[in-house]
Amino acid sequence: MPPSTDKRRALTPEALSMMDTIARTGSFAAAAREMGRVPSALTYSVRQLEDALDVLLFDRSSRQAVLTSAGQELLVEGRRLLQELDAVANRVRRIATGWESELTIAVDDALARRALFDLMEAFYAERIDGGGPPPTRLKLRVEVLAGTWEALLSGQADIAIGVPARIPNAAIQSEPLGPLEFAFCVAPHHPLATAPEPLTAAQIAEHRIIAVADSARQLAPMTIGVLPGQDVLTLPSLASKVEGLLRGLGCGSVPRPMACRHIEAGRLVHKTTYEGQRTGTMNYAWRDTGHAPGKALAWWLERLRSETTRKALLEQHEGLLL
Repeated sequence: MPPSTDKRRALTPEALSMMDTIARTGSFAAAAREMGRVPSALTYSVRQLEDALDVLLFDRSSRQAVLTSAGQELLVEGRRLLQELDAVANRVRRIATGWESELTIAVDDALARRALFDLMEAFYAERIDGGGPPPTRLKLRVEVLAGTWEALLSGQADIAIGVPARIPNAAIQSEPLGPLEFAFCVAPHHPLATAPEPLTAAQIAEHRIIAVADSARQLAPMTIGVLPGQDVLTLPSLASKVEGLLRGLGCGSVPRPMACRHIEAGRLVHKTTYEGQRTGTMNYAWRDTGHAPGKALAWWLERLRSETTRKALLEQHEGLLL
């Protein structure tokens, strides 16, 4: 049998607990009394552990239970492992009551980060059995356009918030999140800033447009607002698109709530175009397994039924864009 196997078998919760008791009580005799064992049996167990690890754990020249440096390291790591084992046991017990082990949330890049963090903060503030937070691990992934749908349809996400349109699928349920208004913007020093309105397609096509790359890999990617033959600067996020607009690197549409503070401050100029007012309806969707949703998914669905929550997700852009 490989030596590593012997070591793993020796490092049992019982052995780690024995080390903790000896160190805490200060002697083999006191530890044996607390554990209901005779001192000789405890000494034998310690020697077996030392043999398996090929180290000395206690200084034999002392009359007290004095740990060697190796013994001290085992004590520290052993206590950590025992705490982790307790945490795993508690987590498994809570999950058995209906909480998912993990919930993956795909969100469209157009949604307000502050509102998302408010929701996550509220989720972790929940108190369940024993007063602890939900045992479900949250995983947040940011997608763009069709990538949000793809994450849900491929099973990489349990819920998608901010999907731009409904895709007919019997395994998917969806509800409207609300309307999202877009504003066509340029920097004050951009040539289109002083052009007469509404801007025509021909005027816009003469200038570079800034687009955000669709994050879909399998579904057909969506391209919005790019005219035939137009120069395109493709960026990875709406936050970087706003930065590009501020620098005058191009023109383009962004969610109005994301641009409004820049428009009000004069850092961006909102221009009307031949398309008129552009507004899209955002939705949220989740996988329908045919069974009642787990408690974590049910919690998020319940919050998303709130008009205040939906409004915040679409509009509360101040502060957090990354």
